[in-house]
Amino acid sequence: MTCFTQVVLYTDTDGRARFRDEEIPLTEGNPASRLSTIQAASGVQFRQSPVGFRSQTHCTGVPQWVFILSGGMEIGLADGSSRVFLAGEHFYSADVLPEGATFDPAIHGHWSRQVGNQPLVTLFIKG
Repeated sequence: MTCFTQVVLYTDTDGRARFRDEEIPLTEGNPASRLSTIQAASGVQFRQSPVGFRSQTHCTGVPQWVFILSGGMEIGLADGSSRVFLAGEHFYSADVLPEGATFDPAIHGHWSRQVGNQPLVTLFIKG
């Protein structure tokens, strides 16, 4: 493997949240231990959400990595699509409100919810 694939939740040019895959080259290290370049981070935050948790529709305030440590998390978009991320999976959340826009939940952002029979535990690494 010469690249790490990250799922990115982003704001498209029409203001709507969408998913895309991006590759992060693993150009550092050696053949036995491929590494990416060091990525910037400003802080780490843990969250636990109980069984039944569901957020309101919102935009990401600050782009951040989201790692699912236990349980499952579904992310839903305004277009009706969604993706489920389980323990050990991750995504990069960067669906910020476009500059100058007024938040409209019919267009902007995403919602999240806990899925499964155990609490959702996530690790956020702020960009």
